[in-house]
Amino acid sequence: MGESTVGGTRPPVTDLFDAVPGLAPLRSAAWDGDWETTQAFFAKIPSTVDVSFAAALLAGVERTEWFLEKAVKAQPTDPLPRTLLAERYIHLGWRARGHARAEDVPWDRAELFHDWLRKAELLLIEVCAEHPAYVPAWTARLATARGLALGQSEARRRYDRLVEHHPHHIHAQSHLLLQLCPKWGGSWEAAHAFAQQCASTAPDGSHSGVLVAEAHIEHFTELEGAQAAEYLRNESVRDELRRAARSSVLHPEHRRDWYWTGSHSTFALAFSLGGHLEDAARHFTALGDTASESFWRYLPDWKTRFTEYRTAALATL
Repeated sequence: MGESTVGGTRPPVTDLFDAVPGLAPLRSAAWDGDWETTQAFFAKIPSTVDVSFAAALLAGVERTEWFLEKAVKAQPTDPLPRTLLAERYIHLGWRARGHARAEDVPWDRAELFHDWLRKAELLLIEVCAEHPAYVPAWTARLATARGLALGQSEARRRYDRLVEHHPHHIHAQSHLLLQLCPKWGGSWEAAHAFAQQCASTAPDGSHSGVLVAEAHIEHFTELEGAQAAEYLRNESVRDELRRAARSSVLHPEHRRDWYWTGSHSTFALAFSLGGHLEDAARHFTALGDTASESFWRYLPDWKTRFTEYRTAALATL
């Protein structure tokens, strides 16, 4: 990852292909349009969680739909190329939509968004019908369910099918957590309850504890003024975050993997926004020069805010 600059002012490394050397061959294969190398990379991944992670990461590499569409035609019965192509279509759809609330998305962008998601959904329906135990496809279908507004019951049905084969799939859990938030038709009670359930039932050292932080950050972003300022400062919220961090990324059984940067980044953000700088410092220390933008992007000029919060937190050590 290069020489550490923890506590400095240099912006963090946010591209996981750069932050994690083991992922670099996947990006190179995508740039080259090399399906054989891409397929070989996925074949070596032992965990379905990591397959979903790598699939979503690959989806962000530009123009990958060209060689993935060729792979689908060449291997029409293989679930992997169709799932990877669906993930790419989902990425293109959400990029077309943007991050605005549903009522603020222009109709033409909304139409394009739905067009991409419907293309993805058709691929994934086939995969799940032919390979009902193929967890990466069910995971991607949680994103299409939310984007196509298929409702809470359908999202839960898809999640339950996935859980039959992988009960602690953090990527799928994050998808469903978003679905359970009010902006997607859920409630804060449902969202927080789901996050706590996942955290409490997961093995020690797993990533599921970060769902508690994700739920609180999502809740924080829906508040305004004094309510927003005080929400994450609340001692009960702080204590929930501490317990979740201790049972997951700060637990002795936790092992560094591809999700590691995202989980520490999310905890660092939640503690920083709440003014709990000593708690945040442990996560900034773990991150070093790296960061995941997934939740930090909720903040304006987030890279500057990241370095400011990191400097303040590490000054407490």
